[in-house]
Parts: sequence; C-alpha cells; structure tokens
Amino acid sequence: MGILQQRIRKFWNAISERDMDEIRNGYCPDEDTYVVLEGPRLATKGFSMIMKGWGDFVTSSISLDKIIWTEGPYEEIVGDMGWIGGVTDLYISIGDKEIMTTFRSSFVMKKIDGDWKIRHEHVSAAHPDPYGVGDWLKKDK
Repeated sequence: MGILQQRIRKFWNAISERDMDEIRNGYCPDEDTYVVLEGPRLATKGFSMIMKGWGDFVTSSISLDKIIWTEGPYEEIVGDMGWIGGVTDLYISIGDKEIMTTFRSSFVMKKIDGDWKIRHEHVSAAHPDPYGVGDWLKKDK
C-alpha cells in the first residue's frame, strides 16, 4: 500500500469514527485549500469552511460505513506534493437506509511537517450519459 493510500485510509477511518481532530489533521490548514464534493454545495474553499462542513457532517444522521477503491488507487509523489486517485464505492447509512454510490475520487496532497495533508480533494459521481451521445471511445475491431 502506497504512502498516500495509507494517509487517505487514515482520513477515511477518521470520518467513519467521527473523529474531528483527525479529520482536521487530514487537511492543509490554509484558506486556499479547496474541495469539490458530491452534493448540492458542489465545492468548499478554505480550511475554516471545510471544517464547518465536517463538523456539521459528524453531527448529522449520515454514517460512513466504508469506502473501497474499485479502480486504483494510483499515486505519484514529486517532492513535497503528490496525488492519489481512482474509483471508489462509498457505503453510507442514514438511519436504517443503506446507500452505495460509485465516485471518482482524487486528492492532491502536500507534505507538511512530515505528514501528508489534503490540499485539494475532488469526489464526484459520474452521470451515466452526460452529453446524450454515449461513450465516444471507439472499440477496436
């Protein structure tokens, strides 16, 4: 398991455990940190607003049960920056309702004081046919 995958796993475990200290520790504490998330809000800029969002999440009725990489993860580190990405299945519970959704997930990480922190996060669900023309990738004959 790559070092960035280990760090993201630690972050995801913190979400499951509703551990705000470790969730906070997962991000670059900078007001230019930017996350793109699935939901009506679409994006959040700034460490303080990201923490407000997570604070509201951990007191909500939503429970993160597990996240599984189904493609990847792929990662690369260059100096004190790195990225990790792939496709994930996210399992959540809201009361007695269980939901599984597939997402594209990617993180740009920055090494700060010996630990990798999220500088940019992008999690999004794919639309089945966003342009109404199917997949333009041609299959080889």
